[in-house]
Amino acid sequence: MDIKPKILEVLDKGHLMSLATVGAVGVWVSDVVYIYDEDLNIYWMSDPDVRHSGAIKENKNVAGSITISNKSKELNLGIQFSGVAEKIDGPRFDLAKKHLRKRSHPEPKEEDDVLQGDSWYMLRPSRIDLIDEENWGYEKKSLDL
Repeated sequence: MDIKPKILEVLDKGHLMSLATVGAVGVWVSDVVYIYDEDLNIYWMSDPDVRHSGAIKENKNVAGSITISNKSKELNLGIQFSGVAEKIDGPRFDLAKKHLRKRSHPEPKEEDDVLQGDSWYMLRPSRIDLIDEENWGYEKKSLDL
């Protein structure tokens, strides 16, 4: 069974990713606005000086979740994943356009400072668990990458 289309549906419908990191000051979870590519890599912009960015610098192993369902008695739909995150150098205008579009902001111009002090980060998942209560109840389906 190919669950990648359903995972892409979750990524498309979602807005916030809960990102779990572990650094010198301990375990931390942060919500970040994300975008993704067709290879299931996940991208976000963050200040390099915030706690989760510092933790990624120390320990690239991360985990996260994206939940689509959020109402009482709504069927659960979401993903949980683990993988490796890294800081990406440069403004990545291609990512900035997609990110700002997702946040309903106007498309930037090439000369705009889209990062404004932030940096891009990318998470390459090694495993994604799909929770799709409508189709499989509480049985998770996994995709190893």
